[in-house]
Amino acid sequence: MAGEIFGSDAFSPHEVAGRIEKIGVVKARLPLLSMSMLALLAGGFVGIGAIAYLLVMSDPSLSFATARVLGGVVFSVGLIMVVVAGAELFTGNNLLAMAWAEGKVGTRDVLRNWVVVSLGNLTGAVGLAVLVLLASTGALNGGRVARAAVEVAAAKAALPWDVAFARGVLCNVLVCLAVWMAAAGRSVVDKSVAIIPPIAAFVALGFEHSIANMFFFPLAIFLLAADPALHALPGAAAVGWGAMAGNLAPVIAGNLVGGSVLVALVYWVIYLRKP
Repeated sequence: MAGEIFGSDAFSPHEVAGRIEKIGVVKARLPLLSMSMLALLAGGFVGIGAIAYLLVMSDPSLSFATARVLGGVVFSVGLIMVVVAGAELFTGNNLLAMAWAEGKVGTRDVLRNWVVVSLGNLTGAVGLAVLVLLASTGALNGGRVARAAVEVAAAKAALPWDVAFARGVLCNVLVCLAVWMAAAGRSVVDKSVAIIPPIAAFVALGFEHSIANMFFFPLAIFLLAADPALHALPGAAAVGWGAMAGNLAPVIAGNLVGGSVLVALVYWVIYLRKP
C-alpha cells in the first residue's frame, strides 16, 4: 500500500521511522568490541571522503561554487561507505534519540554508544591522517593538497564558538536526513542517490561535521610538522591540538542538537509518539 501511495518501491516515511527506531536498538546494544571496530572504520571512511574533498579544493581552475559542490559530492563517499559497507558514525548515531524517546533503549545505552563511537571515530580519523601523511598524499597537485588541508583547518580554527555551533546544527540536520532517506531505499543505488544531495549541500555551504574535523585538524598538524614552509600560510600558526579541541566542543554540541532534536525527536513526534 505504501508503495502505491508514494509511487515507488521505497519505504514510506512512517516505515522509515520504524526502521530507524529498530536500527537504533541494535546499535545501542552492540558488543563493545564490535562497536569500537565499526567506529574505527567510520572515522577512516569519513577521512577518505575528506581527503577527496581536499583534492578538489586544491584545483585553482575551479570556480568557488563548482569546487564546493563537487567537493561535497566526492566527500559523500564517506557516508555512502558507512551506510552500505557498515560502520558506526557518531553523527548518524544521533538518530538513536528516536529509540530512546520510544523507550526502547535507556539513556545509559545511548550515551555509551555516543561516547564509544565518537572515540572510535577519532581514532580512525587520526589513523587515516597518519597514513595519508606517510603516503605523501599532500604532495599531489604540486603540494596544493597539503596547502588546502592547512587552509581548511585554519579556517575552522578561526570560527567563533556560536558560528561553529550553528554550523554544527545545520550540518547534522543534513547528515541525519541523508541517513534517514537512505533507510527508505532498498538497493545500494537507492541509498547512494539518497545520501549524495544532503551531504553535498552541507559541505558546499561550509557547515561543520565533527568527525570530518577529527581528520582535517590532525592532518594539517602533521603536515605543518613535516613541512615548515606551510607555516607561511595565513592562519597556520593557529592550527594545533588546542584549536582542534576548541572547534570540536561547539561542533559536537551542534551536531547533537541538529541530529537528535531537529531530526530524530521531530520525526518521533510526527510518526511514533502515542496520542
